[in-house]
Amino acid sequence: MSREIVAGVDGSPESLAAADWAAREALHRGLPLRLVHAWRWEPLDLPLLQDPTEQQQAARGVLREAESAVAERHPELPLSAEVLGDTPVAALLDTTKHAELLVIGSRGHGAVAGFLLGSYGQQIIADAEVPVVAVRSRDGEAAEPPAGQILVGQHGTPEDSAAALGFAFGAAAARGAGVQAVRAWSLPPLFAYSPGSLRLADEAGGLVPYEEKALREALAPWRERYPDVPVTEHVELGSAGQVLLSRSGAAQLLVVGRRARRGALGARIGSVAHAALHLAPCPVAVVPQEVDAQD
Repeated sequence: MSREIVAGVDGSPESLAAADWAAREALHRGLPLRLVHAWRWEPLDLPLLQDPTEQQQAARGVLREAESAVAERHPELPLSAEVLGDTPVAALLDTTKHAELLVIGSRGHGAVAGFLLGSYGQQIIADAEVPVVAVRSRDGEAAEPPAGQILVGQHGTPEDSAAALGFAFGAAAARGAGVQAVRAWSLPPLFAYSPGSLRLADEAGGLVPYEEKALREALAPWRERYPDVPVTEHVELGSAGQVLLSRSGAAQLLVVGRRARRGALGARIGSVAHAALHLAPCPVAVVPQEVDAQD
């Protein structure tokens, strides 16, 4: 089955930046790029926009603009473009059946910042079965830091972070970059430690060596699989979101895992992914793991 990178465009500066970033990523990976714009005619309250033919022409114009910009900057890239006749969420999620990853735009910093498709963005990130990369307008315009690493968060057991680590190492290998793996930890109340965890920490020589050992064990299979990728390890006391953000200033890409939780208000992507998407100064890849049951 052929694989591709998909970028969603809607005519905004953020989506054009996402398309350009996706083009560079496709070249890194030796994959074709597919640009898509979701459009389905529905009657609107504005009389001037009621004509479905005019709406369809406008949708095609959005796609042509993005396609022309990418083709001009990356003429060697295999490129296709398509208007999808469906709602944005359904259309973009459907493209991931044959995609290596999906790239969308993100509208800047701040706790109330939106994504390319407004309220749809978080649903796409939460429901996608492939990694989703969120790109801001300046991320697409700026060159990647020449010495920048792929920053990735690791937590829990090796299995808990396997998907995020695998994506990070693959991205680093494609770029000829290094990986910086970060494991943040906190001091829970004393009663939260089980006798078994206390014994393991004691055998490791203390809590910090215990966390360092856990990170090394999680990285071991990926070091073996990608022996040419330089790896930097960092263990720090603090919240995972804050520690990752503090080290993301010079990163080419920040990679976080997510376990989508289903609740009464819909899908949620988790606090670490949420913080990274809103506040990281670089593109953010959210890599799916297992989905938790409804809260």
